[in-house]
Amino acid sequence: MTLPIIIDIEASGFGKGSYPIEIGYFMPDGSSFCTLIRPEASWTHWDSSAEAVHGIAREQLASYGKPAVEVCLALNRSLRGQRVYCDAWSYDYVWLSLMYDAVDLVPSFEFRDIRELLSECEKTLWHATRAAVEVRLALRRHRASGDARTLFETLLEARRQCAGDLIV
Repeated sequence: MTLPIIIDIEASGFGKGSYPIEIGYFMPDGSSFCTLIRPEASWTHWDSSAEAVHGIAREQLASYGKPAVEVCLALNRSLRGQRVYCDAWSYDYVWLSLMYDAVDLVPSFEFRDIRELLSECEKTLWHATRAAVEVRLALRRHRASGDARTLFETLLEARRQCAGDLIV
């Protein structure tokens, strides 16, 4: 069973003007990466309801966030030539593009929707399996690398369950 790299992005909000504030990924070998992103000068939108979900305060980005160019270069080095999957492609693609465009770079990896990987059986089990994985992992924070790990574990468990259905 080939397992994918899963990536997740936390953002300043969900609407127009929102931008990426944290990016993280989880690899099939169990390694992960996560970093806060310092907003570019033109990135000013902030939605307190998004902050309530991810728990990242704007001040943390100024203090601990890495410049977008540094984040893009690190991602390009680590993910070069890979297919990387996310669960909210329509949002994440916009945020990833915004970050790369801001620093005049292009991703060295393919950015894809995790739904492309799911069988009909896995699609049927997805939400219940994700809920069970969230309980099992008991991650305390809603953050990018933790969310990526949750998605990875959900895919793995859904595949196991569906493979079991085929064996019966």
